[in-house]
Amino acid sequence: MGQIRKRHSAAFKAKVALEAAKQDKTISELAKQHQIHPVQISQWKKQLLDGLEGLFENGSAARRPDQEKLQTELYKQIGRLQMELAWVKKNLPCEVEVKRALIESTHPQLSVRRQCELLGLNRSSFYYEPATETLENLSLIRRIDEQYLKTPFYGSRRMTAWLSRQGEEVNRKRVSRLMELMGLEALHPGPRTTTRNPDHKDYPYLLRDLTIERRNQVWSTDVTYLPLNQGFMFLAAVIDWHSRFVLSWRLSNTLDGRFCLEALNAALEGGRPEIFNTDQGVQFTARAFTGRLEAEGIAVSMDGRGRALDNVFVERLWRSLKYEDIYLKAYRSVRELEAGLEGWFAFYNHERLHQSLAYRTPAEVYHGAEPVGP
Repeated sequence: MGQIRKRHSAAFKAKVALEAAKQDKTISELAKQHQIHPVQISQWKKQLLDGLEGLFENGSAARRPDQEKLQTELYKQIGRLQMELAWVKKNLPCEVEVKRALIESTHPQLSVRRQCELLGLNRSSFYYEPATETLENLSLIRRIDEQYLKTPFYGSRRMTAWLSRQGEEVNRKRVSRLMELMGLEALHPGPRTTTRNPDHKDYPYLLRDLTIERRNQVWSTDVTYLPLNQGFMFLAAVIDWHSRFVLSWRLSNTLDGRFCLEALNAALEGGRPEIFNTDQGVQFTARAFTGRLEAEGIAVSMDGRGRALDNVFVERLWRSLKYEDIYLKAYRSVRELEAGLEGWFAFYNHERLHQSLAYRTPAEVYHGAEPVGP
């Protein structure tokens, strides 16, 4: 017997999309909470944010709905809510076991999901459904991330072999899927394995043999994966190459281009570089991102595909962040992670001494200040 496709109301989709857009929880946490596949939540979030732009672009025309159709729909919702309220008052129990017994799997109007919501019962308590990402997968993701920092030239084949040597019996297909989920790709020259965006304009790599000698000469950005106890987040940061100063950073629970553009806009509020360097990820080749740079008269530079050293300062930043903070503290929630990043980036910019900067801090070099004595 085939599985019946689940249908969700527009109100439910909007609610979940708004929760995802708030960035207070990882996509995995929301998927587990609402029993929805994480890819579906990512799509709803994208639809919500895309729709918001159109709302303001269309002006008053978008605010002229068919009143009669809207009224009919509202009456339907009122009738449904009255029926659901009567059902809750009649069946509201106190204990979990009693609540489970009250679920009517064949109810003609109320789905099992909705009955669980009305009863305050977690649907997983009614019947088992696989977690979106198992604890085993989250553990594998953590190990892959740590090893990738040491050997960024490992692709899925080598990573699978390395995991096997560590006692993790896992096939390459699974490792490949997890690395793709994390946005990781082996950094070495090789045949092209991804499909390029047909709208992707070719930009040269402008930093070869270039002497970096002043602030705001070159900025760059990248995205990395950050593990949490339940799920993960993505972090984008913008860094000044000369001083290593982190100009801005943003978190997101989905690997889309919006938070990268937000980080760029935040950095541009304080200055403007001569050259901006990125890799060829879809977040940075998007017209919204490159167009923002070109509108400011900034030269766009892009890494050669698979070149490990083309964005070396950001890669070093990720390594320092993860070994000095993320792996040591094992953050449990997005709020904890965000607070921790606030503290670590403040320490990195204003207190952490860099040997390559003659034992000065990035802030001292970027702002041209003299080192603070003991």
